[in-house]
Amino acid sequence: MSALLVVGILVFLIVIHELGHFAVAKFFKVKVEEFGVGYPPRALTFGTWGGTEYTLNWIPFGGFVRLYGEHDSVTGEIAKGVGSFIRAPRSVQALILVAGVVMNALAAWMLFAGALAVGIPHAIPAGEHDPNARLLVTQVIPGSPASVAGLGAGDVITSVVEDGNTPELTPEAIVQFVGERGGKELTVTYSRGGQENSVIMYPAQAVVSEAADRAAVGIGLSLVSDTPMPLAEALWRAVPVTWGKLQAVVSGLGSMVTNALRGENVLESVVGPIGLVSVVGVAAQHGFGNLLVLAGFISLNLAVINLIPIPALDGGRLVLLGVEAVMRRSAPNIVVQLSNTIGVGLIILLMIVVTYNDIVRLLA
Repeated sequence: MSALLVVGILVFLIVIHELGHFAVAKFFKVKVEEFGVGYPPRALTFGTWGGTEYTLNWIPFGGFVRLYGEHDSVTGEIAKGVGSFIRAPRSVQALILVAGVVMNALAAWMLFAGALAVGIPHAIPAGEHDPNARLLVTQVIPGSPASVAGLGAGDVITSVVEDGNTPELTPEAIVQFVGERGGKELTVTYSRGGQENSVIMYPAQAVVSEAADRAAVGIGLSLVSDTPMPLAEALWRAVPVTWGKLQAVVSGLGSMVTNALRGENVLESVVGPIGLVSVVGVAAQHGFGNLLVLAGFISLNLAVINLIPIPALDGGRLVLLGVEAVMRRSAPNIVVQLSNTIGVGLIILLMIVVTYNDIVRLLA
């Protein structure tokens, strides 16, 4: 079932990506010869509408659009007719290429909104009341009183007591309460994995470097709830979620590049299709909302990866368009074909290495 979910998610997200290319190409009168679900060999043809052939193919790991003139022939005699991609202005070509990335970003936004509408843990803004709210520990500073007492990220605080006094269970109230009780004994009760525990800790100064003069125990807190949202609210709330996840993807990719330049083996931490099966399986066990979040995160990864300037990816083709715009002439066909071949070879090699790592982790 997990494997089928992985295939379904990848096909959906890649078809959405190709749908972006398709829609913008149609808008600018660039001829779309084929819109295929899956990769050849062809299984069946649904029909031809508007000059486009719609097909289902046997390799079920994505989809594609075939644009007239997208890959110029060596002679250039066939590909440069009316409606050819290569005859379109470079600005139009760029818009067609970028459209796939934009569609993946929009798909991620819709998936995150769907998850919030179904009901997943989400932060509650200050001052908003939710009867299902719980106070979640989001981080613990190493070496802090909370760390020494054994608190960890994901624990749910159920009470904080000092000499019979207890604050309201909100981040703001807890910060103020603890800040006024430096050196005093606090009894903190928390829930972890359905079990309730209590620990003793003493607030101290200089725990939080940004507020060294204020007593603290060294935990980050957030008020969260998994109450389903109305769709309109979910769409609005999903905007910052999408932006935050996109920043995380870009930051993660940047760290990988930096570490690779330092000589580290970054591919060991990359999850491929086989490894994705277990990840999707875990997400599915935690509910449909978590599965939607994972699909949205994968969609953002596809968007960012497609912008990497590697030939055969949208990013590489955009760089080539930029070079052609500066040179004010098209690149030689042999150069384009050679660069695409190298790009495809690199992608295949990467997939082989990642899949090998997936298998090693699975066997281990």
